[in-house]
Amino acid sequence: MGHTLAEKILAAKCDREEVFPGEFINAKVDLVLASELSGVLAIEEFEKIRGARIFDPQKVVLVMDHFTPNKDIKSAEIVKRCREFARAHGVRFYDVGRAGIQHILLPEQGLVVPGDLIAGADSHTCTYGFLGAFGTGIGSTDAAAAMILGEIWLKVPETVRLIYHGEPPPWVGGKDLILHTISRIGVEGARYQAMEFRGETIAQLSMADRFAMANMAIEAGAKTGLFPPDERTVEYVRQRSSRPGLLLDSDPDAEYAATHEFDVSTFEPFIAVPYLPENVKPVSELAGLEIDQVVIGMCTNGNLEDLRAAAAVLKGRKIHPRVRAIIIPGSQKVYLEALREGLMDIFIEAECAVSTPTCGPCLGGHMGVLAAGERCVSTSNRNFRGRMGHPESEVYLANPYVAAASAIVGRIASPAQVLAG
Repeated sequence: MGHTLAEKILAAKCDREEVFPGEFINAKVDLVLASELSGVLAIEEFEKIRGARIFDPQKVVLVMDHFTPNKDIKSAEIVKRCREFARAHGVRFYDVGRAGIQHILLPEQGLVVPGDLIAGADSHTCTYGFLGAFGTGIGSTDAAAAMILGEIWLKVPETVRLIYHGEPPPWVGGKDLILHTISRIGVEGARYQAMEFRGETIAQLSMADRFAMANMAIEAGAKTGLFPPDERTVEYVRQRSSRPGLLLDSDPDAEYAATHEFDVSTFEPFIAVPYLPENVKPVSELAGLEIDQVVIGMCTNGNLEDLRAAAAVLKGRKIHPRVRAIIIPGSQKVYLEALREGLMDIFIEAECAVSTPTCGPCLGGHMGVLAAGERCVSTSNRNFRGRMGHPESEVYLANPYVAAASAIVGRIASPAQVLAG
């Protein structure tokens, strides 16, 4: 019997020829990740263990991105604690001005390559599957143990295969593919499974589109979301890392828990409406719904390609006077490249606010918290009740094209509506 990509990566990480779904294994990690919020909890657990030492300081990373730049005294104290721990133990530490949102930053820095096992104290660690790496979220206590042992204990997941056919219409990208997928299988449709993305459509997707899809695998309950590495992956990694990684793929006779197929040629941009990512409707059914705020960027759609998409719609136009539009690049490098390309000129001339990289509004932290009754179109990944602020506010998840068009119109809108006018 053949094996899936997920099974092959995990087998390699526990020095075995093969592993099987349902088995419990101890797997060696290539990177342990935490933000300030999860990191401070991991540090507390780490320090409870007498004589604890970091297994490899180069493989432990703390990224300050959730409430940074520090929004208040409490967040400042949390970051200070993480900073002092990093200095004491020599682990990699990314702070304001030198960092970005963790899931965009680490691949950008060449710290993640195909075949890696990434254990992150953040649920969206599944993002690294866009490179063919097995990224999975763990709790802060498990992160502390992984920092010491260099391995994690986990159950080998089954794999669900998702096959995409056809050419996406204009304004349709990875965000739309994953939103439609979640609407089809539900927020528990891949619970503790690996989602494996395949098909001729996937082969043509940009790395940013793959990134957005892998990022939201957890929104279907998945343990991870994986793209088999291909030439695009190899080129992406070659430009960022000296490690080529482990280029693995599923066997032709691999067994899957389920297979779902999609014809993307029939798609239009999709939007997830409150209060679950599975509540997805085509933009045409929501056009005209009045909004108060738009946020473009953060981790799901904070890559340079995403900012280019938003700028293509915003160029030469102004956002609606009733709307606040916030642009959040995913890293300092993305910010700088967008600046050099003139994208920042477009955003500011359109009367958008541009932020330093931060998770901020995504989790209702800062830089765009919503009041009661307000509606926001966001390129982020979750729209739970109270996610971005007041429990009576609403978040609508969309791709950057739709978000930018909606900012201009002041209501949910298709980019075709704006660009045709």
